[in-house]
Amino acid sequence: MTASHPPTAAQELRGAGLRVTAARVALLETVRGGDHLDADAIASGVRERVGHVSLQAVYEALHALTAARLVRRIEPAGSPARYEGRVGDNHHHLVCRSCGTVVDVDCAVGAAPCLDPVDDHGFTIDEAEVVYWGLCPDCAVPDGPRG
Repeated sequence: MTASHPPTAAQELRGAGLRVTAARVALLETVRGGDHLDADAIASGVRERVGHVSLQAVYEALHALTAARLVRRIEPAGSPARYEGRVGDNHHHLVCRSCGTVVDVDCAVGAAPCLDPVDDHGFTIDEAEVVYWGLCPDCAVPDGPRG
């Protein structure tokens, strides 16, 4: 019996039909190693790994990886788009109104899409997105950060 290893970033890119480049591998690894990063933070992480890469190239790669469902784009109201490597499990998010921290939270109840609309209007629904808003523990205390 052989041990099963998770696929490398390069293998995942190939499996999704995407061209494998050092920048794309670095981008996928940066997103997966980060915590709901925005494009600027991702670009910085990619530059630390491979040197110069333009912000435009980062946006183009993020678009391709999002379309291939290798990363997920979330857009909390009032903040820039964020990207995460947790895909395919229909989880939701907690967002702090004060500092903008984003935290994953599993589905409220049941299997995906874990929420059923009153009327689906004929749609075949495969995902539901819920954002819970509030204050993180640091911001909820009287002397905590207030963004």
